[in-house]
Formats: sequence, C-alpha cells, structure tokens
Amino acid sequence: MSNEAAVRIAVDRRPGHTRIERLDANRFVRPRAVHAGPDLVRVALVAACASLLAGDDVRLEVEVGPGAHLEIIEPSATVAYNGRGGSCRWAAAIRVAEGGSLVWAGAPLVVSEGADVDRSTTVELADGAVALHHETLVLGRSGEAGGRLRARMRATCEDRPLLVEDVDLGDPGLRRAPGILGENRVLATTALLGARPAEPLHTHETSLAGPGALARSLANQAHLTDLALAATRQRWQAVVEDRRLHRSVG
Repeated sequence: MSNEAAVRIAVDRRPGHTRIERLDANRFVRPRAVHAGPDLVRVALVAACASLLAGDDVRLEVEVGPGAHLEIIEPSATVAYNGRGGSCRWAAAIRVAEGGSLVWAGAPLVVSEGADVDRSTTVELADGAVALHHETLVLGRSGEAGGRLRARMRATCEDRPLLVEDVDLGDPGLRRAPGILGENRVLATTALLGARPAEPLHTHETSLAGPGALARSLANQAHLTDLALAATRQRWQAVVEDRRLHRSVG
C-alpha cells in the first residue's frame, strides 16, 4: 500500500462562529470549503486523481470540536478500478466532540470487475454528539458483476459500542445468496448515530440498542436506493438540524 498522509478536516466552535482549523489534502483527495456560516461549515471532498487503484491507501481523519457542526459532501462517485491481483484501501476516522454534529452525504463507491477493496469507517461520539452518515456501495459498472469488497463500520457513543458491522462481499457466489444481495448489486445505508429518532416508519429502518438507527436499501441501480431512502434521510437530517439549532441557541 502507498504511504500517503491522511486527509485531515477539523472544525471548531468559537464565540459567534464555527471555524475551520485544518483542511489538509493529499494526492488522492482535496477538501474544499464551500460554506462557512456562523454555526455550520460545509466541506466538499474533491478527487485529485484517478483512484482507487491497486496499492492506493486513502485515509481521512475528521474532527468536529465541541459544539461545532460540519457537513461533508462528495460531488462525484469513487471508482475502484481493476487491480489485476492488487488491492486498495479506503478508511475514515471520525471524532465528534461534546454537542457537535456531522452530516456526511457520501457519493457511491463503485467496485469495478477485478477490484479488491477494503473500506472501513470508525465514528467516535462524545456526550451529546450526533452523526448522520450515508454510503452507497455499487458492485460493478454497467454490465459487470463487480469485484471484491469488504466494508466495516464501528461506532461508539461515550466510549460504549453503538454499532459494529462487517459486510464481506468478496465471494460473488455467496453475495448472490438470498438474504444477502440476491440479484441486487447496490447496497445503500444511512446511519443516524447518537440520537434516537421516532419509531421506525418504514420496513427498511431498524433501531439500534443505543441512541441510533439504520436504514438500508438494495437495488440494481444507485438512484433507486436514493429514492427508497430519501424520506428517511430527510427525517433523520431534521433530527440533526434540531439538535444543531438547539445547541446554537443555547
């Protein structure tokens, strides 16, 4: 794997405004501030080169300070290309301090035929922190079955486990089994972490044992999963917004 420095994004809350403390790029990703208001910062993750290729190791570190609020957007999908026997890795480490919030609206990760991808996301929430995270995993470009993918997510709230998940889609035969993907090739997941929404309104919504919930959709096209989860994402975003506005007023 390449020995590349991590992309680092850090925001902090100061009297009367939220300030960007760090926006460190690397050769894979360039974070760009697209909005900096008194109580919210929005950052876009802009691809700096073709990736993911065999040997790429993309690491992102995100830190939201006490009472700060950050939104991350991805203008374009990430494509993992045929590694011809090689593998690649993508990892995000997220820390949200007391009373902070993060909304990360991830664009699709497309795993091309022949790619081998290890993807991991860790979220650490302090007291009163909340995060809304969305990811879409697409196995193959048009006409492809897709490569190998292992996607892990681990979230803690006040140092207690909230969500531990390991999705191994490396075996094409196994992932087509009923109860996994079946004939679908797109898996989209929205996770609300650190806040408990109202009772689930849709069959694809599941409450966690702690403060949080998951919503998941399977389809053959990414836009269909977007449609399926749109109402859930809107409701759960309102939960985060209410928390943010309450903290800002307080």
